[in-house]
Amino acid sequence: MDELVGRLAAKAGIDGAVAEKTIGIVLGFLRNEGPSDKVQALIDQIPGAEAAIATANNSGGLSRLMGGGLMAVGTRLMALGLSMSEIQNVARELFRFGRDKIGADQMGEIISGTPGLSQFA
Repeated sequence: MDELVGRLAAKAGIDGAVAEKTIGIVLGFLRNEGPSDKVQALIDQIPGAEAAIATANNSGGLSRLMGGGLMAVGTRLMALGLSMSEIQNVARELFRFGRDKIGADQMGEIISGTPGLSQFA
C-alpha cells in the first residue's frame, strides 16, 4: 500500500492521507461494481488494500446516502478535496499500477467490466 500511496501522491500531486483514502474508495467501488474475481486478484496484490477499503466503507452515513456507482465515487473523492482533473490523474495512475501488478489483460477486463470506468482509462 505504501508504494501505491507514494506513487499516487507524487504523480497526482495529492497528500498521502488523501491518496490512501482515495485508494480505499476506488477499490471498494471496483469490488462492488466490477468483475469480482479480477478485482479480488488486484486487491490481493496490494498489501493493506483490505484495510483501506474497510476504512473507506466506514466513513459515515454520507456515503450510504449517496448510493452507489461512479457518480457516488466522484462525489466522495471531491469531498476529499480532489478536482476532476486530479481524479482523472489518480484513476490513470491506479490503472497503471494495476497493470503492473496483475497484467494489462486483467486490468483491461476490470476497466471494461465496470460501468462508466472506461472514460478514465
